[in-house]
Parts: sequence; C-alpha cells; structure tokens
Amino acid sequence: MPAFELPTVDFTKPLPSREGSRLIQFREALREAMSEEMRRDARVFLMGEEVAEYHGAYKVSQGMLEEFGPKRIIDSPISENGFAGMAVGAAMYGLRPIIEFMSWSFSLVAADPILNNVPKMLYMSGGQWGCPVVFRGNDGAGGQLGSTHSWCVEGLYANVPGVKIVIPSNPYDAKGLLKTAIRDDDPVFFLESERMLGDKAHVPEEEYYIPFGQARVAREGGDCTLVSFGRPVNFCLEAAAELEKDGISVDVLDMRTIRPLDIDSVLASLRKTNRLVVVDQCWPFASIASEVVTQVCERGFDWLDTPPVRVNTEDVPTPYAKGLEYAYLPNKDKIAAAVNRTLHGE
Repeated sequence: MPAFELPTVDFTKPLPSREGSRLIQFREALREAMSEEMRRDARVFLMGEEVAEYHGAYKVSQGMLEEFGPKRIIDSPISENGFAGMAVGAAMYGLRPIIEFMSWSFSLVAADPILNNVPKMLYMSGGQWGCPVVFRGNDGAGGQLGSTHSWCVEGLYANVPGVKIVIPSNPYDAKGLLKTAIRDDDPVFFLESERMLGDKAHVPEEEYYIPFGQARVAREGGDCTLVSFGRPVNFCLEAAAELEKDGISVDVLDMRTIRPLDIDSVLASLRKTNRLVVVDQCWPFASIASEVVTQVCERGFDWLDTPPVRVNTEDVPTPYAKGLEYAYLPNKDKIAAAVNRTLHGE
C-alpha cells in the first residue's frame, strides 16, 4: 500500500469567478469533477447501481462508461452493504473509490461498513490504513418519494468522528467540492439533492478546488444572520429577497461542509447582526441546526440580542402528498417568519 499522504492541492490559489456565461447543470458539474479526477488519477473509479450501462439513475455519469470503460465505471448489484464494503477494501489497498448511493436513504443498509469501518480504520490501524472513499448520492426529500426514500442523513451521520460531510447548494460549489473530496485522504460523505440536479449556474472550465471548512457568504445584510447548507440555502435566498421588500437585510451563509464546520464565519456574521436563524432540512431533535446553535451559544453568547431560532423540517416522517411535503420542509415563508420573530418578536 502507498504511504499515507496529505492531499496535494494548492488552496491558496484564488477561486475563479462565479460569474460567466458557461451555464451547466448540477449533474454536469458533478460529472466534470469525477471525469477530471479520473483522467488525472488511474486509481479513481466509480461504482454503484446503474452508474454504467444506464448512465446513472439521474444521468450524473452520462458518457463516463464510454470514456473510462467497465473496469472503472462499474455497475453493482442492488446491494449497498456489498459494494460499500468492497470500497473499504479497495481504499485500504490504495485505490480511490467513488461510491454512488442512488439515495442516501439506501445507505442505511450499509451502515456497518460506512459507519463502523470507514471512519475508524485510520485510528484503529495507528495511521497505517486510510480509507479515501467518496460516498455520494441524493439526500433528503426528492419530490413525493415517501418516508423511507427521503432521509436527510447528515443529522445522523455527522455524529460519527472520522468522516467529512459535504453538502453543496449550487453547481459551482458542487464541482469544486467534489474534486477536493476525491483528492482527500479521509472518507468523505458527499450529499446532493435530486431536486437540484437540473439547476444551472456558471461553472468555470479551468481547474479549481474549494477547501473544506470555509463557508460562503451567499448574500450580505446587517439585520440577521441566516445559516444553512445544501438545498435550503436557496430557500434562504428566496426569503431574503422577500424580506428586502420590507427593508430587512440578512446575511446568508452557505456552510458548504458540516464536518468540518466553519463556526468562525457564523460568529463573524453574528458580531454584525446580533441575531441568528439556522435553517436545516434535518428533523429538529439533535440536528445540525442544534449543533450550530450550541456552538454559537458557547462561543458567541454575548453577541446575541435575541434567542437563536431554528427552522427544521417538521418532526414527523416525510409525507408523500406534494402539498404536505412542501409544508413539511423549510420554505421561504417559514424562514421569513423566523427572521421577523428574531427582530420583532412576531
């Protein structure tokens, strides 16, 4: 096995502009990230259900079988426990697997390899055996998929030390973060949203990597700090646009990763606004929002003028009906109401 080495990425290089005319979909940004890293490193391969012949259940791997062949784009049986366990062994012996879960809900079948083996291997081997695996796939409510296919697993998996958890909110970040994840020598859980795969944004053609643990200020304001990650960042931006009509300006922070968590950026914004709303698509009990609020209270209590507020999904199984699913999730109306509550006690 090759010696354990830290990633060789120059994170001091400025990131390219987010503005431009090259608009591609979120799924295309993911595909570019994987393809670029596979061309660079022959140890990288993709495995999962329908990733090869069918081009991915959501067409993320469209055309990759033709370029890289069946030894590197590998269709697996419907056995998450089996192919996740295979990835552990492959990573320990020097390969760099990307494992696609059609849904992160299905990762629960593979809980033993991904939670009991992958995060602990480096520690238990005294630093001799790393597990540089990227597990990626669709997380959260995907649009009338029902309770068992709509898990937001970050609230559950973030409790496990030894993994990094990445949740992009847009195509630009998705590409830069996935390239970083593939280069990283630690296991990375990369959580996407089926509802965002068709979203378009400018994604530069030049190579770039986004470091973990650095939040992005998606919108600037002075009255309240809105903190979120993944798909709900877009709900926050919608709410911010509505609040602006009433003369209320908010900082919107896109955390991008929750392990590591950039709490310093949250505190920096809080020193300016003195109010905090955290928006999270996990259930409220023991959620990521709960952790953010706890850390803020531990480190920045004196900057809070009002109690912090959480906006989570409702504390019930995910409903199937379209209207109920909308009411279940965070949305712009709930977020705007939470901001008004911190400002006016409404």
